Amino acid sequence: MAQNIQLQLASEFVQFTDKNIFLTGKAGTGKTTFLHRLKENCPKRMVIVAPTGVAAINAGGSTIHSFFQLAFGPYVPNADQKSFQHKMNKQKISLIKSLDLLVIDEISMVRADTLDNIDEVLRRYRDRNKPFGGVQLLMIGDLHQLSPVVKDQDWELLKPYYSNLYFFNSKALQQTSPISIELKHIYRQSDTFFIDILNAVRENRIDEHFLAQLNQRYIPNFNPDEEEGYITLTSHNQSANIINDEKLKGLKAKSHHYKADVKGEFPEFSYPNALELELKEGAQVMFVKNDASRDKLYFNGKIGKIIRIKDDYIHVKCPGDLQEIVVGRVEWENTKYELNAASKEIEEKVIGSFIQYPIKLAWAITIHKSQGLTFEKAIIDANAAFAHGQVYVALSRCKSFEGMVLRTPISFNSIKTDGTVATYTKNAEQNSPGEQHLVEAKVVFQRNLLLELFDFKRLKSSLYLCKKLAEEYHQIISLGFLENINAVREAVEIDIYTVAEKFNRQIEQYLQQGKLPEENEELQERVKKACTYFADKLIVLHENLDKVSFDADNKTIKKQFLEAIEQVEKEVFIKQSALKLCCNGFQTLNYLKTKANAEIDFLNLKKAAPVEKATAPVSGVNHPELYKTIKTWRDQLAAENNVPVYHILPQKVLIELVNKLPSNFQELESIKGIGKTKVKQFGNELLVMISDYCEKKEVSQTPFQLFVKTTAEKVDTKKLSFDLFKAGKTMQEIALERNLALTTIETHLTHYIGTGDLDIYSFVNKSKVSQIQDYIWRNKPSSMNDTKAALGEEISYGEIRAVMKFMELNNS
Repeated sequence: MAQNIQLQLASEFVQFTDKNIFLTGKAGTGKTTFLHRLKENCPKRMVIVAPTGVAAINAGGSTIHSFFQLAFGPYVPNADQKSFQHKMNKQKISLIKSLDLLVIDEISMVRADTLDNIDEVLRRYRDRNKPFGGVQLLMIGDLHQLSPVVKDQDWELLKPYYSNLYFFNSKALQQTSPISIELKHIYRQSDTFFIDILNAVRENRIDEHFLAQLNQRYIPNFNPDEEEGYITLTSHNQSANIINDEKLKGLKAKSHHYKADVKGEFPEFSYPNALELELKEGAQVMFVKNDASRDKLYFNGKIGKIIRIKDDYIHVKCPGDLQEIVVGRVEWENTKYELNAASKEIEEKVIGSFIQYPIKLAWAITIHKSQGLTFEKAIIDANAAFAHGQVYVALSRCKSFEGMVLRTPISFNSIKTDGTVATYTKNAEQNSPGEQHLVEAKVVFQRNLLLELFDFKRLKSSLYLCKKLAEEYHQIISLGFLENINAVREAVEIDIYTVAEKFNRQIEQYLQQGKLPEENEELQERVKKACTYFADKLIVLHENLDKVSFDADNKTIKKQFLEAIEQVEKEVFIKQSALKLCCNGFQTLNYLKTKANAEIDFLNLKKAAPVEKATAPVSGVNHPELYKTIKTWRDQLAAENNVPVYHILPQKVLIELVNKLPSNFQELESIKGIGKTKVKQFGNELLVMISDYCEKKEVSQTPFQLFVKTTAEKVDTKKLSFDLFKAGKTMQEIALERNLALTTIETHLTHYIGTGDLDIYSFVNKSKVSQIQDYIWRNKPSSMNDTKAALGEEISYGEIRAVMKFMELNNS
């Protein structure tokens, strides 16, 4: 196999590019062997899936539907079908996020809509803007073998979207320009005589000469001893049942009969098992359903022998299993899928059920179940083949011409090839990739990874989310959080984002030289220096983030903030890991491995992190230690009384207590949010905690002025903010001094822009004023939200509001 040019080319494309690949070839050309070797040696993180349970077991993977938790029904593009998919656990999501390569075996049986469903799942948990979330696909199979199956009612839903359901019609796959590599050398059969016959069947070139040669293996009334090891492959379940019934009669044990319980609408042709089962001890059986229990003791296609039958349970022993499987009755549901034109949702309705034991006799199996297997001796009963490629699948399971026996002669009518497949195969062969294509694909892959390395958009988005949440919930979160986050964002904008954009333009210039980035020494030197620079900047960012403490009384809002902050930390951690590695030079496979490992390492670090303790906001708290003391007391009291913490004392009250240090009940009562009732409930405890702290730290409790409500003239709160601003104080300082939200101060000052008393340019810089004015003049937006959405995160609502006031003034 090492000398096989196509296999080597396929291996290179899989390991060193991100191209989606269709690896095909005649039966016995080494597709399965290639897959097993890839599984052992591929440095990329990969998962193997297949359309059926037997194919998945043979490939050493999972079924498509179980891995991606897909619904058993048609997938209509652009329809909302999330309600039919189970919620994935964190472990599965983590696995998907770290995935580099998805291998789909027996791709000929995979429908186009199934592939598009996979695309939807991968985009959801990875990159929404890339087909299959940016995961590389390796699709292995032979289109001349078994084709996809679709029910008439499903096809009615799907035919407006697909011309046919072969996998290559997947809308997501067509966006990626996949390549096709066909393996030429046949390993399963060494007899050129047999190989020529198989090729003639596969390519629809069968004539009377080939047919006569093939039918030499028709042996009438062939009835070998069981010791010879023949297995019968049939095209229909009914034929397999006849063989199994004859074998069953040969057993001397007592027969047990089990009739299925059928409810509602469940047509006979859809029965998943026999309506009436006859079983004996010693019978060879096969499971026809996956075990739905947590133990997963059996799967569809698993073979075993009945050891004993007792009461309502059947005991089955399978080769390689240490314990018997105790089998009871299970239920299958018959469902109907309907497309709701208004909601574009696929609606599922259970219309019937079938309850029976999930096993059947297995001395013979259908051709469909034999896909991917190889037999030394087999009896082929395929003259009644009804699906494209069935005869070819059955014949090609045999290792030699002599080891094959035909139960009936093969006729022309039983050999079918789909014209759509023939056309696709011809086009793929004419456009098969060569060495130059491989080099170009390597360059593109390495280029994309390098640009990704210096792309900080995800970090930018996660920081923006923190800012957005802080603006939305500024009244109930710790003081100073918004200002601190904005300070971090401004520093990152200057030190990272702007520099990265310039550096990526430099990378593009180096890539025009046509060399592989890994082999471009000049580019590698620039990458090393850039990685050192950005890694250092991320260390500073991480240190600044550690200083940005956060707290909130509302558990739901607090959870949102903590998740947003964690996302920032995660992006920094992953990017740091990749940059540190590439400080010594960029290597494709090392980069992929490090990036994937960093995702997992971060999750492990979070699991091992200590339990959260009471922390003080950095900004706005004069005595952090006292804040922690009172907050811990407040939280414990709330837990004891089973009430929300803000029912005891809201966070803003805690901060005012710590900053003002009241020394008596009158001062305590004057703090907004406490009042007489809370003074009566908690006054003594609060005053003791404050007094003890002040004594310990030698802090003076200066009496503070108590303002008594009078009927005096009401203070103009807007003018007070305006006067402080004219006196030289910043909006942040005014907000802190007046204990008001920053957005409230912005509103106060905006009023005076509208009156002409405040210069717009002392409030918003000239470039932003021009940018906002130009957009409003050109587009005449219907709302401020439209303007904000168009101009992005760098322009705030307060700045837009101020410019609108300025424009009103000038137009009046």
